[in-house]
Amino acid sequence: MTTDPKEIDMTSATITVFGATGLIGAQVVSSLTTAGHTVTSASRDSGVDAAVGTGLDEALAGADVLVDALNSPSLEDDAALAFFTATSANLTHAAKKAGVQHYVLLSIVGVDQLPSGGYLRAKVIQENTVAASGVPYTIVRATQFHEFTEMITGSLMVDGRVHAPDALIQPIASADVAAMVARVATESPANGVRDIAGPEPMSFAAMTETVLASQGKNTFAVVDPLQTYFGTPLQKTSLVPGADAELAATSLTDWLGAR
Repeated sequence: MTTDPKEIDMTSATITVFGATGLIGAQVVSSLTTAGHTVTSASRDSGVDAAVGTGLDEALAGADVLVDALNSPSLEDDAALAFFTATSANLTHAAKKAGVQHYVLLSIVGVDQLPSGGYLRAKVIQENTVAASGVPYTIVRATQFHEFTEMITGSLMVDGRVHAPDALIQPIASADVAAMVARVATESPANGVRDIAGPEPMSFAAMTETVLASQGKNTFAVVDPLQTYFGTPLQKTSLVPGADAELAATSLTDWLGAR
């Protein structure tokens, strides 16, 4: 059962963004505010704690749309599971109570195909909670951000050499992700998943070599079939979207060169 529909003027919607001080949330707030929407920035800095459930009613008062760009403060399996379980339960309950007409959730491409990853399992629970809540929703799944490619590369270094998984990755600029999330927040709910990715897939080896070349390092990667992605084994296409994904324009090479 969904919340009762109401007419929303999406040229000037009232939108609450949770995780409003994070990498994506801050950009979403800026984009929506510039476009003329009434935006409430909800974060711990503003006295809102979605994990505990405090400040939610006030943050959602009068909101047409809820954007959930929250991220767990810990990547550790149990901590991430506790965080996403609590925040999704608290936010969906508060959204129904407030009569929110569109719940926009930021998630990860391939999240439901990697059951051995604890953080990713937690994101699946978050997605399922939103989908089953009765609140109209859209889940935006994005690939890994350009901003994280240096960290990913560093995690694959073994004795000064990159050991890359035998898999593909399709990184995307966070600004492109935020732009899509902001746009989706002003559209009708899909009641399903929409994927966004960078302009083209590349091997992990190519990604790491591109990152290192931008640092002036001519280091070649070793493709290691046993290498994992932060402890999660990958299939070739685990982290890349299907053919119906929206593709952003900013390549990793262009992004690195523009920094």
